[in-house]
Amino acid sequence: MNAKKILKITAITLASVICLFVMIAGGYVAYVAAQYYRIEDNLKLGVSDGATRSAAAGETFTVMTYNLGFGAYSPEYSFFMDTGVMKDGTEVTGKYAKGTSREDVRKNVDGQLSVAKAAAADFYFFQEVDESADRSYKIDMKAAAISAFGGYSAVYAENFHTARLFYPLSDPIGKTNAGLLTLSALKVGSAVRRSFPVTDNFIDKLFDLDRCFSVHYVPVEHSEAQLVMINLHMSAYDKGGTVRASQLEMLNAVLAEEYAKGNFVVAGGDFNHCLIADEFDSDEEALTHFKSEQKVPEWVKNSVLRSAELAQAFTLAADADTATCRAAEMPYTKGVNYTTTVDGFIVSDNVEVVSVSTVDTEYAYSDHNPVVLEFRLKNET
Repeated sequence: MNAKKILKITAITLASVICLFVMIAGGYVAYVAAQYYRIEDNLKLGVSDGATRSAAAGETFTVMTYNLGFGAYSPEYSFFMDTGVMKDGTEVTGKYAKGTSREDVRKNVDGQLSVAKAAAADFYFFQEVDESADRSYKIDMKAAAISAFGGYSAVYAENFHTARLFYPLSDPIGKTNAGLLTLSALKVGSAVRRSFPVTDNFIDKLFDLDRCFSVHYVPVEHSEAQLVMINLHMSAYDKGGTVRASQLEMLNAVLAEEYAKGNFVVAGGDFNHCLIADEFDSDEEALTHFKSEQKVPEWVKNSVLRSAELAQAFTLAADADTATCRAAEMPYTKGVNYTTTVDGFIVSDNVEVVSVSTVDTEYAYSDHNPVVLEFRLKNET
């Protein structure tokens, strides 16, 4: 066979391989695009049977918020989308997309539920709760939490649904269904899912959550007012903070609307904003409050939230003594990873904050620590 013929066959073979690759890649992109959808706004949510007790003015309640991190974040865990810079200039990048093993995820989920049960709260706001996901080895975190709190009503709001993602190639995410789970020891009369604004970038939408908050209406005895409990998870990975600014605008509008009805309002969850700036003169002081060997991450620099930015009659309730979230681009070492407080609450002025405190788990089961708010409904005058 002469050289020209060999070259021709090689070229045809190479072209065929390239065409086949393009067809496979194009088909996969089409599959992923077809699987993506935005969940509608103002979606009525189902409330499971459980609690029957109503709230009462003058009564004191507790609520815990806890981002469960899909059960993956043991102290040695790092997340592939997270990047950071040490104070000496060294760049660090996370490793994993899924939990390191099914056994490790199970250990973390069991630990999270043990911590939550010890708080004996009236309400629980959980975020990043997998219902069926490859990243958590199909462990049903939603069912596990509901089972652990018998007698509580449960409301689930989906906020992350993906096609089978083969990215990153080193540890593919796979298929995911996850959401916000709210548990209540008091009767929830109704609940609704509200869709936050999210990025318009198609690729970013595939890997970020379909951000939302769930609004739960609890009857108050001898009153036309209701106790409105809001479980939320705002955006991260938002360069410049523009998406989170629009999310805050929407949240403020809902807070103002509920307060205008005469309702008692408590909103809590993972804000992905630094929540302790009210305690400091400058944003920089708030952002560098906790000891660290890392520079302040870009994602939080434009995400400092103060009570003055909230709807009128609302204030923040957050713990400036103990951080609630660790940087996850490397395994956790106390005093080395960047930490700040992004988990907490917003309350209306007809709700008295009795106490707010972080449960310091040393990030044993998640990249977040849970936060507990004790609050009292003020007597109507």
